[in-house]
Amino acid sequence: MYVNALTDVGLVRKENEDNYLVSPERGLFVVADGMGGHVGGQIASTLAIQVLDREIHQVYSGKNADELLHDTLIRANDTILHHGQEQQFYGMGTTLTAAMFHEQRLYIAHIGDSRAYLYRAGRITQLTQDHSLVNELIQNGGITHAEAQNHPQRNILTRALGTHNVPLIDIFSLPVHTGDYLLLSTDGLHNHVQPEDLEMILSQQATLKEKVRQMVNMALARGGTDNVTVVLVQYE
Repeated sequence: MYVNALTDVGLVRKENEDNYLVSPERGLFVVADGMGGHVGGQIASTLAIQVLDREIHQVYSGKNADELLHDTLIRANDTILHHGQEQQFYGMGTTLTAAMFHEQRLYIAHIGDSRAYLYRAGRITQLTQDHSLVNELIQNGGITHAEAQNHPQRNILTRALGTHNVPLIDIFSLPVHTGDYLLLSTDGLHNHVQPEDLEMILSQQATLKEKVRQMVNMALARGGTDNVTVVLVQYE
């Protein structure tokens, strides 16, 4: 498989609270977006990435990929909670979307409002659901997708690592095919760049690096109000 990744502080924030992990040899790819102030947010997302990097080496015969991802995210949650007991880090947490390729399947572990997309045969599909207040309002028919773009509470998360003792993590898997693209992103991208824009970029005859750069540049050109992180994987 081939991969390219990029993170950018954006045009408004002074610090980058996003983090990512790219490990093609393990088939492991992760994005995380910290919260709780620039110090706490940076630490929370860094801790989560470090735990996954340390704990996930391979899928052992005794543990399935989905179990491995779930158990590792629970350990990351415990680590963040432990550090969050310090006064200067109180209230910190992080989103996290992790993807692992194993035996022609893609396993996803997700909490928060970062996202995973699958691009196949010219169509893009959002694989994850945002764990956010505005998404709950959309699902309940309280607001429209257009209204959600400027909703005053659009940054409120309903789930994140480091905010509960027992986090509710979405775990699922799907088959993957040669030529599929996996896109992981923090909300700094999808707050400004719509699925049809991503579909257009991914359909172009360009390198992964060029496609990733174009996505980030589009988010910046449309305001760049948050940190932007993109991980793009082509499955072969």
